[in-house]
Amino acid sequence: MIKYREISGLIFLKNLLKELKQLLKIGVPIYGSQISYMGMGVTDTIVAGRASALDLSGLAIGNALSMPFYFLLGGCLFAVTPIVAQLFGAKKYEEIGQKVREILWVSIALGLIGFILYRNLSFFIPFFDIDENIALISDGYLKAMSYGFIANMIFTCLRCYSEGMGLTLPVFWVAFIGLLLNIPLDIIFVYGYFGIPPMGGVGCGIATSINIVIGVIVLVLVILKKKEYAPTKIFSKFSLPNSETTKEALKLGLPIGFGVFVELSMFSGAALILGSLGSSVISGHTVAINIVSVLFILPLSFGLAAATRIGNLVGEVEFEQAKYASHVAILICLSGAILNMAVILIFRESLVSIYSSDVAIISIAINLLLFGAIFQIPDGMQMGALGSLRGYKDAFAPMLMIILTYWFIALPLGYYLTYFGILGNPMGPSGIWIGMITGLTIFASMIIPRLNYIANKFISRSFRELP
Repeated sequence: MIKYREISGLIFLKNLLKELKQLLKIGVPIYGSQISYMGMGVTDTIVAGRASALDLSGLAIGNALSMPFYFLLGGCLFAVTPIVAQLFGAKKYEEIGQKVREILWVSIALGLIGFILYRNLSFFIPFFDIDENIALISDGYLKAMSYGFIANMIFTCLRCYSEGMGLTLPVFWVAFIGLLLNIPLDIIFVYGYFGIPPMGGVGCGIATSINIVIGVIVLVLVILKKKEYAPTKIFSKFSLPNSETTKEALKLGLPIGFGVFVELSMFSGAALILGSLGSSVISGHTVAINIVSVLFILPLSFGLAAATRIGNLVGEVEFEQAKYASHVAILICLSGAILNMAVILIFRESLVSIYSSDVAIISIAINLLLFGAIFQIPDGMQMGALGSLRGYKDAFAPMLMIILTYWFIALPLGYYLTYFGILGNPMGPSGIWIGMITGLTIFASMIIPRLNYIANKFISRSFRELP
């Protein structure tokens, strides 16, 4: 005779496997896409680095200036994923097409802002002690990148539209093709082939802009050809800008974009805080941060997948299942974080040796990666919760929590520990990492209860609406 507990256990296992399957189906291609995007940056770094140290430095300064603003603007379009996901779950397919056509106008406006901004970011270079030749390359690189910014925003909008419907595999293939295409384009424009003069680091910007334009064209063709997109009729009509849709997109998108901006500024701020401790410390910190960032792609991808899955379930009015799916998303992100932690602890010496042969840099980076291993756990958990909250279209309160914990806890505490320490013993670079871990841990301890509150709010609302 089968016992009740055995039946309950089977139901629990079946439900768990169902959610794992759904999140893996959405998240694995997103992981591939994120790896492809990062691979393009790695290609730029390798090709520019082989051209000259000046070109690599110019590229690095250009990216340091532009990336926070890129994510501030592009992050606003991350709102498309939950908007589309909820409509897709509610089977309002033609409304998806209508909304995305209207939000495309927002992406063009953001692209124009980014175009103007990129062409003038070199205004900030004189405020830093940067070699004139490096500054010239950075300026040229940023201006070259500006030509692809509008296309980049359109691509982001269409990518989030596709991912919101759970169609993450087509986006992966477009991203992977872009990665492969980026290699010859970089080589042609950086070194000069086929009658094109060598452009050094500036060539990476031109290659990226061309690559992005091609990516948009390919993604549009995929959307036109694949039958899975047909019910939305996205390109079958023309829609003018709509004030209500614009407000909806920006109300959700601006907190997301600013939240990403704050997160990036924490890492930039950490590097600036360590600036007076010497090049070896800065280099060791940079290596450790880079390794942690690469590994973070795993929980990041499933956090993004959670936004789609929870959004779909909210649209289907399956609020209980949405809450359960959010817990499974946190579990997956936490599992990925534990895996990353093990990789760091076991292979940190080998990983660091890839980046540098300098004994001092290696020693500092290996030490900081011990903190980087701890860093993974709260970072992974918060990503699962944050992605789930986006699926509920809850972004403003998480943004406030990010500002509080990153700007007012992580950085001030990190600065104090770095230069003053405990009982007057400065902790050096370890201090800023302890500060960041503290900020992330507090954020995770705030964002998970927020997720449960929002999930329960949706569930209770559904009960109130019952006849």
